[in-house]
Amino acid sequence: MKGQVEGAQRGFEKLELLARVFECFPYPIQIFSLDGTARIINKAALDMIGIKSVESHVGKYNVFKDPIVHKLGVMDQVRQVLTGETVYLTDFNAPYQDMIRHFNVVDRDIETINADITCFPLVNADGTVEYFAAVFIFKKIYRGREEIQRGKQYIESHWQEPFNLSKTAKAACLSKAHFTKLFKKHTGVTPHEYYINHKISKLKEKLLDTNLSVAEAFAACNMNYNGHSARLFKEKVGVTPSQYRKMSK
Repeated sequence: MKGQVEGAQRGFEKLELLARVFECFPYPIQIFSLDGTARIINKAALDMIGIKSVESHVGKYNVFKDPIVHKLGVMDQVRQVLTGETVYLTDFNAPYQDMIRHFNVVDRDIETINADITCFPLVNADGTVEYFAAVFIFKKIYRGREEIQRGKQYIESHWQEPFNLSKTAKAACLSKAHFTKLFKKHTGVTPHEYYINHKISKLKEKLLDTNLSVAEAFAACNMNYNGHSARLFKEKVGVTPSQYRKMSK
């Protein structure tokens, strides 16, 4: 019994020492016990992640029960740290609304936190893994509006070219899937729909130029005047290109 008490006390003292060391660490860091429960979190991690208090996190948060880690499919990788391996998670994209939903974090104007995470074991004198740490290198905090504006600007600058989702997402510095999701959320339409709508608005301008035939107005927008494009115009505007021209005179 005495040995157990002394062992527990030594463990507590070691945690206290780790806490003092990592509080001065410039990068966000957390220390976990082997069951995945958070034991230490430094101020840098609190501030960057938006956790409201140490008390609401330490002893309560468990990385092995984190629904976001499960959702992103990296749980098996994280668990490898228990075998003594150092684990690297790149481009870990945590939707901030999910963090608000599941954890006690501040409600901020943030869409997604993107980070590289290094998980490494902390071993005792015998070489046995006693705790493990996670160091976060936050690469980008996506606030949504800025990235979507870049995507819109790219579409509006390249509307005469065939639509290219990969290039548009790259201009916004997002993956195609993430860009499409954010774009629909902020604008109500997909990037391709926005492209079509912008192209149709430019076509409407060209149709007002009576020096151009209807076919020439389409050609000026890098569109073929055929049954498909005419139907698309009517679907978006409500009238045929010829009817639109007559109505606008």
